[in-house]
Amino acid sequence: MTPNRPYLLRAFFDWIVDNQCTPHLVVNADFPAVQIPTQFVQDGQIVLNISPSAVTQFSMDKQQLSFNARFGGQPMQVYVPLGAVLAIYARENGEGTVFTADEFLEDEDDFAPELESVDLEEEFIPDDEPTPPKPDKKKGSHLRVIK
Repeated sequence: MTPNRPYLLRAFFDWIVDNQCTPHLVVNADFPAVQIPTQFVQDGQIVLNISPSAVTQFSMDKQQLSFNARFGGQPMQVYVPLGAVLAIYARENGEGTVFTADEFLEDEDDFAPELESVDLEEEFIPDDEPTPPKPDKKKGSHLRVIK
């Protein structure tokens, strides 16, 4: 099967924007081929505002996302391979998802991110906020099979 990260990323982006929130990406700044404003990198990561009002020429496909934006008043084209995306969340409430780190393949021509399953109920919480305790009891699924 093809990797699910591009589909999940697009779905979370659309969901965040549709709810009038601001989508932010957490990107691994050390990932190969990433083109980002390095002056804003902290601890090997950068947080990028990818809201439609903040960027132009936004493009996302199954391998990468790119856009033009201004950083410190200077225009820049940003390029992020999807394997470098660590999380997507809404700035206003932290709702979103965290992706697992990918293993790097030896041959770049065969690069295809190996993805692990993602817990969609897990909420991204920025480092400066305390982690809330997890409930002892797991909620049942709200989905039903209809025949």
